[in-house]
Amino acid sequence: MIELMPLFLFAFICGVLLLGYPVAFSLGGASLLFAAIGIAGGIFDASFLAAVPNRIFGTMSNNTLIAVPLFILMGVMLQRSKIAEELLTAMAAGLGNKPGGLAIAVIIVGMLLAASTGIVGATVVTMGLLSLPTMLSRGYSASFATGTICATGTLGQIIPPSIALVLLGDILSTGYQQAQINLGNYSPDTVSVGDLFVGAIVPGLLLVVFYIIYVVIFSQLKPDQAGGTMTEQSDTGNEVTISMATVVAPILLIVVVLGSILAGAATPTEAAGIGALGASLLAFYKKQLDIIRLQQVAAETLKITSMVFMILIGAAIFSLVFRGYGGDELITDYFASLEGGVFSAVLIVMLVIFFLGFILDFIEITFVVVPIVGPILFAMGVDPIWLGIMIALNLQTSFLTPPFGFALFYLRGVAPEQVATTDIYRGVAPFIVIQLLLLALIAYWPALATWLPSVVYG
Repeated sequence: MIELMPLFLFAFICGVLLLGYPVAFSLGGASLLFAAIGIAGGIFDASFLAAVPNRIFGTMSNNTLIAVPLFILMGVMLQRSKIAEELLTAMAAGLGNKPGGLAIAVIIVGMLLAASTGIVGATVVTMGLLSLPTMLSRGYSASFATGTICATGTLGQIIPPSIALVLLGDILSTGYQQAQINLGNYSPDTVSVGDLFVGAIVPGLLLVVFYIIYVVIFSQLKPDQAGGTMTEQSDTGNEVTISMATVVAPILLIVVVLGSILAGAATPTEAAGIGALGASLLAFYKKQLDIIRLQQVAAETLKITSMVFMILIGAAIFSLVFRGYGGDELITDYFASLEGGVFSAVLIVMLVIFFLGFILDFIEITFVVVPIVGPILFAMGVDPIWLGIMIALNLQTSFLTPPFGFALFYLRGVAPEQVATTDIYRGVAPFIVIQLLLLALIAYWPALATWLPSVVYG
């Protein structure tokens, strides 16, 4: 019974979260409750809790995590300054009058927006508000339009610079070092956020290309559901020129941010500072920055950042209590007993993360699950960059899968009443298949995630 306490703790936290309680306080509160029960029963060593202050201080002084509020500020600034809206208008000017053209524009703009925000909910809601009414009015079927928007909105999980990859990079780095220490061959080499950014480029671009290929094929087969009945004429050359000027600046900002990391000229944290400053200057140039909007951006950035770090603190307490009850040994023994070795262990971890994605956001899963399973998988020889990309793609697929996918809920909240929930479910099905296909490709051919980092960083 005592050896099952870690599982009881995990199940209890999931139950509390399903009741709607705040994630950060559910993690910390439930863990402290179980610790108190264990101390009272003489089955938990209270000295584990003595490490809590050090964990919190280590979190607050972590230079890598400074990138989180800066990337959030960059994304919020680009949203509040209506740059995303201008991007969509610009792309639609050149592509919107062809079957499937507006859908391709949505994918490209969504990719850029994902690269700037890295937050699934923000991207889905923004693209839903901006593009869904237009797509419906131009003859797109509700299922095709909503499926494209939902799938595009989840690109924030994998397209760098992504907040999900920043958090994953920090957790995987710690887990990799712990695994090396446990194996007795510790070295200063480890996985970094920059490694994950570079590793995610090829899978992220492949996913976008697969989306566009599907849209092109669908538009050829069913043009009447992809805006093929529209009779509007193309915009004038002058309007398209102005639109292209609107597109270049945000793209240049993202290229500078990511390029500075790839070139080794800046760390992810320094690049995040460049991105935040660049987004602010871009908003100022477009006369979309005033004191009121700056206050709104700062307040929203503070709110999201506080949520992230409170969850991190709660997850740190959970991790200590979980290990205090012997949870890591329990999982290690279970993985060691599996037939199929590493393949079976990774498959089970992927399945658990996939289903947890129905009830937990990527932040909770990153801070709760990955620190537990990461060191064990690394000790079994799993590449940390490959694992990080697989987890990000896995969560992206989970957020898109009916009936509990977060992206579906976000879009349902802003979609017109005439759009049925079943339309959204049907629309995302082909994109789920595409994501599963990419997951299978990376699982079979890990070099898709690991080749570019090996070239860039040697």
